[in-house]
Parts: sequence; structure tokens; C-alpha cells
Amino acid sequence: MAKATVQGKSPSLAGDRSVTVAAVVVIIMICALWSVTNPWPGFTTLLSTPNTKFASKCVTSRDCAGDLRHDPPETTFYDDPNLSYTIEKPVKKWDDKRRQWLKRHPSFAAGAGERVLLLTGSQPSPCKNPIGDHLNLRFFKNKVDYCRLHGYDIFYNNVHLHQKMRSYWAKIPLVRAAMVAHPEAEWLWWVDSDAVFTDMDFKVPLKRYEDHNLVVHGWPKEVYEKKSWVAINAGIFLIRNCQWSMDFLEVWASMGPHTPNYKKWGQTLRSTLKDKLFPESDDQSGLVYLLLKEREKWGNKIYIENEYDLHGYWLGIVGKLDTFAERYVTMERKVHELRRRHAEVESESYGGLREQYIEEGGNNSSWRRPFITHFTGCQPCSGRHNPSYGGDSCWIGIERALNFADNQVLRKFGFVHSELENSSAVSPLPFDFPA
Repeated sequence: MAKATVQGKSPSLAGDRSVTVAAVVVIIMICALWSVTNPWPGFTTLLSTPNTKFASKCVTSRDCAGDLRHDPPETTFYDDPNLSYTIEKPVKKWDDKRRQWLKRHPSFAAGAGERVLLLTGSQPSPCKNPIGDHLNLRFFKNKVDYCRLHGYDIFYNNVHLHQKMRSYWAKIPLVRAAMVAHPEAEWLWWVDSDAVFTDMDFKVPLKRYEDHNLVVHGWPKEVYEKKSWVAINAGIFLIRNCQWSMDFLEVWASMGPHTPNYKKWGQTLRSTLKDKLFPESDDQSGLVYLLLKEREKWGNKIYIENEYDLHGYWLGIVGKLDTFAERYVTMERKVHELRRRHAEVESESYGGLREQYIEEGGNNSSWRRPFITHFTGCQPCSGRHNPSYGGDSCWIGIERALNFADNQVLRKFGFVHSELENSSAVSPLPFDFPA
């Protein structure tokens, strides 16, 4: 009976197959004809075509990358022959100009408020210190690593954009030019060449600065009560890409060596800031002076940060790096998710996860890895470090800090430096390290 039932259905199945085959043939013919008259986009075309559906949805800075292949024909401020990148010629109505540019380039408008361009650089000529150029390369690699992990752009400058503004003044013409060159960036982040990111997970809390245009590390009491020229550090700062910043840079630069009042400004700064030891006008003293004397005009928009190490003095850090490393290893031994292998591109999410456990551990500077370790006074390029730093303490400290940071990067590649004092030797990591 069962056999007869199967035999009875066989003609029907055969007919179904014939219909199916015929349908497939018809579909193939239609597709072939369509491909000739109106070809489907290939894989390359799909990748290169902007997805406007998701243009406004940015989870990370990587999601907010703009369309690099298209510049609309409508005019922008770049078509104005009077526009200047130089510090001497002011730019007016910059907020309107930048807003119009972003309107013309909607793919860059998405996520613009979180977009950061990191700026750094060194002198045009080779270093006099025999290991100076090597150290500069490693300093730069450290910054490139940090920017890659967080989706930031970076620009390295090794020319003087103004021939009279050199040394610590050289960054102001660069920041000014970068604002015009990068209207898509909301923040310009200057980081001195001798500064090292020693916490590759930490991200600057930009939302904290929503009502501010300049962020610098320091202590308000040291500024307003003690009037100290070292109350802040001008070697690392974030500045918003806006008209306020354009105006502020113009005033700040007016104390520099390209102006006829340079010598007079040196005298004024030294008489105002009693602990200033040298007579020349410098950018850091100038910034403190503006906070003191023009607080109502500028002070409300300047955030003096000291809740994390936007600038960490190296001498108090390098001897504790092993302790910091061990604390993080101890934390990871307790939490399997923190030691799970992952792609480097996923590092931000794991950094956020780690942050939760850091906060549970106390969330204070004695426990947390220092964000940036700044080798002020070491002069790695010239080699003429502060004489109070004995022997090779600067060079040993720099190597330790760079390797400490490098371990956080190399770990994603399965390796670490076994010793912070040995830059060349690395060891493979076992699975589930450091269980």
C-alpha cells in the first residue's frame, strides 16, 4: 500500500520539477537581459556609494567618516581669495563659514561634534641628540597608535608655518591653519612631541566640555591665587574649531616673537608671574596672564582640567609603571571578559568595559593608569635636559613609558615587552592571559 502510494505521486513530482526548472531558466534569461540594459552595481560600487540611510547615525568616530571622493560645485569659504591660513590675518564669521561648509558636505556633518584632529610635530632639522630622531619616531608612533584605536585623525608638522614663531610658539600658527584646513573637525588637540599616551583606553570626556572652547591641564588656585606660570601646562590642550578660538589665538599670539612688543611682553609676564625665572615671553605664561587679566572675556570658556592626567609630570610616574601594570593584571585575572582576545578595532568597547571595573576599584589617580606622561624638561631632540635630572633618567624614563604604552597595543597582536627597559625584546602571550 505504501509502495503504491509512492508510485502514485511520482508523476506529480516530476511535473513539479519541470515547472521549477522552466521557471529558473526564465529568471536567468530575465537577469541576463537586465544586466545588459541596466547592470546591477558590483561589489566595488556598493562599497564606494555613500549610504545616506545611515549617514546621521554615528556610534563611534569611525562610523562618521565623510565622503572623501566628492566636493560639491557650490562655492565655500575656500573660494574666497582673501581667506588666509596665517595668524596675522583674522578670519571673521568663521562659525557661519564652517556651518555652511558642513551643510555642503552632509557626509561630514554627521558626528562632527565628536570629531577630533590631533596635532603634533617637531623641528625641521635633524636632532642633535644621537638618539633624538629615534625617540621622536617612537613618540609619534605612540600618538598614531592612540589615534588609530580611537578613530582620530592626526597631523604631524615639521616646518615652521611662521618663521619667527618657533619653539613653544610654533604650535599656534599650526593650530590656526589646521582650523581652516579641517572644518570637519570640532576639536583640535595639540600634544607636544615629548608627551606619551600611557593609557591607550582612556578617552577625553568631550561632553564635559560642551560649554567650553579651550581645555588645558592645571589648577585654578595656582592660577588665580598664587599667580604661578606653571599653574597650567600649555604643551597639551584641546581647542574648539570656532570663532571664539580664532579670536583667542590671535590675542595669544600677539605676545609672541613675531610682534614688536615681544620684549615688552616678557617684562610684563615676569612682573605679573613672580615665579617666572626667564625674561622671554612664552606661550604658557601668556595663557596664565590672559586668565588673570582678561578672565571675564576668556575665562568662562576655558576649562582647567585636573581630574585626570591630561598632563602628567613624568618624574612622578615612570617609577610607578610596574605597579600600575600589576594592578590592571590583577583586575583582569578576576574578570574573564577583560582578558578575552579581540580584534584591535574592537578596543574601544573593551576599554569602556574596563572603565567600569576601574571605577569600582576607586577611580582615583593613584589607581588609574596616567593618561598622558609628559617629559617636560627632558629635551629629547637636543639632549640638553634640565640639569636637575641626573644621568640618563630622562632616556630611561622615556623608554619605560613608551614600552608601557606599547604593551597595551602589542597585546592585541599577541605579544608584550617582557621588561619595560628593553624595547627590542618581546614575548608571545599565552591564551587567556593573565588567567
